[in-house]
Amino acid sequence: MQGGGDQRLTGWRARAHEIIFESDTPVGKGFDLVLILAILLSIVVVMLESVADIRREYGPALILAEWIFTGIFTLEYFLRLACVQRPGSYARSFYGVIDLLAIVPTYVSLVFPGAQALLVIRTVRILRVFRVLKLANYVRESEVLMRAMYASRRKIEVFLCAVLMMVVIFGALMYLIEGPENGFTSIPRGVYWAIVTMTTVGYGDIAPQTNLGQAISAIVMIMGYGIIAVPTGIVTAQLTKSGGDVSGQACPSCSVEGHATDARYCRICGAKM
Repeated sequence: MQGGGDQRLTGWRARAHEIIFESDTPVGKGFDLVLILAILLSIVVVMLESVADIRREYGPALILAEWIFTGIFTLEYFLRLACVQRPGSYARSFYGVIDLLAIVPTYVSLVFPGAQALLVIRTVRILRVFRVLKLANYVRESEVLMRAMYASRRKIEVFLCAVLMMVVIFGALMYLIEGPENGFTSIPRGVYWAIVTMTTVGYGDIAPQTNLGQAISAIVMIMGYGIIAVPTGIVTAQLTKSGGDVSGQACPSCSVEGHATDARYCRICGAKM
């Protein structure tokens, strides 16, 4: 299956694709490290800008730094679009959308001048924190983890359904045993208590007062420790099955990573590697 994506990139586009999308070359690794550093620094700027005292004293410098980072990420975004065979496909992909969200809010702030719109600007600028999601694009093992979680989804769904049934049962029991006088004013309130107790969070805003209720509470807490380990075991078992060598090469057409080291065609679009 080769489709229409077997036209190979040539010239500067091929070189740019190798640098930007692939991490199995020294230059590609260097690009990833520089970009990760820029992402982390831009997040620090966003965090510092949210502190009122720092913003009052260093506001202009922080704004300048934000525009510098926005310029860098804008250039990177358009380079990514320019060096793939299907720019539209990349723009609609998860990381393509994240790349766009990383730069759009800063430009949107230009459309809303004036103090009366500051709250709108700050609300939109919160989206810049999505920039941190791009870090996952440079962790090759995340592909293996995502595939393991996807393969385990049905087992996890059954597990979650079983947990949901248990919290409903325990919540209803506590409503009958404790009653409104002890804070269990309804079955949903009892279900809330069961979830908080089973997950070992224990806010303490509602607690059983009767001996039977405390005994059931102890059972729920002990069950909680075992339940927490179940999803981990399911995903770990799937990780063991799905282990294997994965190359750092990205498809020149759709930019998907996570191919086998001996792959000749893309596992998604069928383009020649």
